[in-house]
Amino acid sequence: MADEKFSRDEIRAMRRSYGEVGMEHLDADPFTAFADWLRQAHENPIIVEANAMVLSTLGTDSSISTRTVLLKDISEGGFTFFSNYSSRKAHAMESNEQVSLLFPWYAMERQVAISGISTKISQQESEDYFATRPWSSQIGEWASHQSSPLASRDELEQRFEGAAKKWPEGTSVPCPPYWGGYRVTPLSIEFWQGRYSRLHDRLRYERPNIQSDWELNRYYP
Repeated sequence: MADEKFSRDEIRAMRRSYGEVGMEHLDADPFTAFADWLRQAHENPIIVEANAMVLSTLGTDSSISTRTVLLKDISEGGFTFFSNYSSRKAHAMESNEQVSLLFPWYAMERQVAISGISTKISQQESEDYFATRPWSSQIGEWASHQSSPLASRDELEQRFEGAAKKWPEGTSVPCPPYWGGYRVTPLSIEFWQGRYSRLHDRLRYERPNIQSDWELNRYYP
């Protein structure tokens, strides 16, 4: 039956054996190592949106929230994504700049977990990226008050239509003043590779602050 619930035993029986692919070596530079894994994930036909990452933030009420965002750049020693500056995650990062990112590449039995400090990128960088987005995505940003209550789907559609009339397809759409990018400067980047018998490989680059050199350490799974 479609509405039949899983039993505890059925859920506990959901397991699989991981492969024999090990992780004996990573590049000394964590960003080079990450770029290699990202490229492999992107080239894997099973993985959908290899640049999708789970962002976790700590809110002003001390609650943790998570959501998926898209990585759009790896430069200047950080990982960049974009958001509405009025969103829930933006308010959280204003009060607590510490965040975590997770790239869950299940099909490759891999994940990369990142902890770091989030900061806004420059307005010019945000405007430059916004100009490269598809027209419909640009209009969508003007239509949405992200994380605010919405009375109905119709209201959102009407706002989209209004913005589309103001900036018809083919015209230049300005970047909203409440939208832009964040760069996460990492303090820890952990590479995880699934292995047989749950003897997984965990290699972590870590440093006490963003001015320090990286250390690469192996951890028990």
